[in-house]
Amino acid sequence: MMYNWNMGFGGLWMILGLVAIIALSIYVIRALFPQDTPANETALDIARKRLAKGEITQEEFEKMRRDLSA
Repeated sequence: MMYNWNMGFGGLWMILGLVAIIALSIYVIRALFPQDTPANETALDIARKRLAKGEITQEEFEKMRRDLSA
């Protein structure tokens, strides 16, 4: 019994090309929309940055710090 797959190397190149297009798309999307916070940044680090930028007051920062320490 013989099987005729009809793909040969043309089908292989088509699959590899599709994988390359998907990988390139993911790379471009990640380059256009970088993540602002690194994975190891804590909530307290974010609160410190917000205090430094003036987004929150010292009192709000102290409340956040107490809440996060509990």
